[in-house]
Amino acid sequence: MNNHINPKYKARFKKRKSLSAKNLLEQLIKGNKVALSQAITLIESNQEKHQQIVDKLITSCLQHSGQSIRIGITGVPGVGKSTFIEVFGKHLIRNKKKVAVLAVDPTSSISRGSILGDKTRMPDLVKEKNAYIRPTASGSSLGGVARKTRESIILCEAAGYDVILVETVGVGQSETAVHSITDFFLLLKLAGAGDELQGIKRGIIEMADAILINKSDGENQKAAKKAQMEFKRALHLYPEKKSQWTPKVKCISALKNKGIPKVWDMIESYKKTTVQNKFFDQNRFKQQKFWLYDSLNQKLKQSFYENPKLKSKLKDYLTQIEKQEISSFKAADQLYQYYIDSIKEK
Repeated sequence: MNNHINPKYKARFKKRKSLSAKNLLEQLIKGNKVALSQAITLIESNQEKHQQIVDKLITSCLQHSGQSIRIGITGVPGVGKSTFIEVFGKHLIRNKKKVAVLAVDPTSSISRGSILGDKTRMPDLVKEKNAYIRPTASGSSLGGVARKTRESIILCEAAGYDVILVETVGVGQSETAVHSITDFFLLLKLAGAGDELQGIKRGIIEMADAILINKSDGENQKAAKKAQMEFKRALHLYPEKKSQWTPKVKCISALKNKGIPKVWDMIESYKKTTVQNKFFDQNRFKQQKFWLYDSLNQKLKQSFYENPKLKSKLKDYLTQIEKQEISSFKAADQLYQYYIDSIKEK
């Protein structure tokens, strides 16, 4: 493979391969974007040798993390998420903030491929010195959220980014997953798209800390105001949030840069409120517990299905189920008992 690498880049390639957790940490703290990208690539790797480096790196980064505001942004395709993030990110940078965007791209269930085109959809933001954009393939993880996004947040914080924007695919259960790794949850909507009641039905509004009616400009302003009233009424259907924060509904136009500063003012107000009433830190600890249990579930599931003896048993039971010789529930009970016995034998 090295024979096909331009000699000019060979030294750089060797240097990257030899990076240790200690070297990466040193570069991350300095705000080195290349080191940050390399670290996130290691996080996304399934190779055991990479995971060993990642474990050390994440542990070392913990004391340098936690100082940011983590903002989840979701909405159906076409609502203008990328335009909003670019305009919002540039506003934050003008206000002396360092912004990291972790944008999750959908993975095809057929080809397993992703477009990863977020940098092309945010051409101005990507040029900013204090901005970092990392598109990630969603894979088969919960709701399209990349499995390692939460670890990537820690790395970005260690690199000095104080505003982390996590953009979701906006389909399926992605909203739930992003809500569980962020502090503030933004839901982008379109006026007149006929999804006001759908939003209520899906329960997404219950998670939202703010709803932004995007593209509220020109002839669409009247429809936007109407949608704003619809969502305000919908919010009254839900009980008070544990954060004691009353969700806001605002009309904005990312394309026309309308209402963007007020969005940041609102988020700052939210943080001030939740820090004062202790919810901010409590929520982060609750999230950490959630991901502890989630990681344990993933490891137990992996251990179960990768057991070589169990694989053979599973095939036998599938055949019996197909022939209606045993129920699915009974087969599950017996497979589980077989798994427990195999662990005891070790």
